[in-house]
Amino acid sequence: MTLSEWFPHTTIPFIANAPMFGFADVNLATAVTKAHGFGFIGGGFDFRTESTQLANLKTQLAEARSILDLAENETLPLGVGFITFQSEGFVENVIPILWENRVAAVWLSFPKDDEDHEVLIRAIRRYRDWDVKLFVQVGTVRAAETAVGQGVDGLVVQGTDAGGHQWARGAGLISLVPEVRDLVNARNATTVVLAAGGIVDGRGCVAALGLGADGIVMGTRFLVTSECPAPSAMKQTIVASSDGGVSTIKSVRHDVFQSTDVFPRQYDGRAVIGVSYEDSQEGISDEEVIRRYNEARKAGEDDRRTVWAGASVGSIKEVVSVGDVIQTTQQEVRMILERMKGEL
Repeated sequence: MTLSEWFPHTTIPFIANAPMFGFADVNLATAVTKAHGFGFIGGGFDFRTESTQLANLKTQLAEARSILDLAENETLPLGVGFITFQSEGFVENVIPILWENRVAAVWLSFPKDDEDHEVLIRAIRRYRDWDVKLFVQVGTVRAAETAVGQGVDGLVVQGTDAGGHQWARGAGLISLVPEVRDLVNARNATTVVLAAGGIVDGRGCVAALGLGADGIVMGTRFLVTSECPAPSAMKQTIVASSDGGVSTIKSVRHDVFQSTDVFPRQYDGRAVIGVSYEDSQEGISDEEVIRRYNEARKAGEDDRRTVWAGASVGSIKEVVSVGDVIQTTQQEVRMILERMKGEL
């Protein structure tokens, strides 16, 4: 089976958005799906019964069905992504919501230990009348090997150029994707490989496909779209950035400054170097940086907010629609392949 067979509404090459919690909402995800990509909603990380994140997810899934004009028994042609390092309550509280809404895919990421996903995967597989595809995000070959052994349908192979949270120790797509593809082939597995991390246009897509990926995921590029609920100031910061290897940096400090330092230590995050990071580099204490961040937030100012973004920020020149991103990327892929075919 191929991605287009799993998800018939999608066109080639397969493009999905990353389930960026707080940014990949129902409007972004349904826009991606309507543009013949595959949309993911960011489902969050709090799986307790009283979780406001789960209540919001229920609302968004109902809204997605309405936006896409689907009957209750039809498969919802989008997925939901979760951060799983605190997985208590997932089996009891999350899976029934996903099953009731017949979502087409589930994306799991950032477990405390790679082996922790096995319990969640087995619980989802127990729903025999639900043809859901399971994706696990990996940033190392070891994590990929574990996920393949757990019987996932797809791997989202995340390279270190990615924006947002990722493996603290990892590699770029150019070495990571081929090694993961070789692993999948050696296992004679049918596991799909999606490449994520630094891809913002057709050039990156062609490169990823050449490395062995079956499709791509874009995060930062979809963050800078008209449908994304990110603040305008955040989008403009990315548009104004260039030379991403210098203007962005991988660090746990981005979370420290905004009091979200809860990820296990095998993960960090890439973001645009901002005022808070510069203050810290100049020797200002964490306590003072956090105080300044909180004061700015209370005042409604965005200049200290962490702007999660990948190293390819320099290739993002403007805010456009989701449809424009997908259509332009796919057109660029066809043009590049046609040119290469002629040259070869």
